[in-house]
Amino acid sequence: MLDRIHVLYEELEQQRIMLSFKGELSPELITALLGLVERKLEALEEDVRLRKRLFNVVMECLQNLYHHNARIRTGASGPERTEEPQGVVMIGHHDRGYSVLTGNFMAGDQVERFRSHLDRINAMDDEGLRDLYKSILADGRFSEAGGGGLGMIDIARKSKSKLEYGFVPYDADNAFFSLNVNVGN
Repeated sequence: MLDRIHVLYEELEQQRIMLSFKGELSPELITALLGLVERKLEALEEDVRLRKRLFNVVMECLQNLYHHNARIRTGASGPERTEEPQGVVMIGHHDRGYSVLTGNFMAGDQVERFRSHLDRINAMDDEGLRDLYKSILADGRFSEAGGGGLGMIDIARKSKSKLEYGFVPYDADNAFFSLNVNVGN
């Protein structure tokens, strides 16, 4: 799966890139990026429903980057310091629709639980996703970041495609998570 994501990054570089960003995310920056995406979509995409689905996927992806991004501790060759969370997002337009690629660091001890959650989402059809979403809402148990895993469920529902993802170990405590979401015509 991870090889597929690397190939997708290379493909996107050769295709029409709507947005490419790497760096620290803030609520203000997310608002600015969403405004930019909205303006570009109005100019590029005639299909209003596709535009709305893509915008919702991008919004969820950016919120996930902001809320679930780990701070990396560095200092092997000097004093230890904590770097601000960094995120990567790239949106490309291709013949079959759009690809939204994101990447961020996460705590390594959360990888297996998160992988299980993503696999569960990918195993479900539209009705199963809708029922899971409603079940989590009705349950009322939410994480520190505010969701109970609803963001990824919503991304899968809005994109109408399977979530392509990968985890790369970074150091003893952290991993890099990459996600590709295809939003088709």
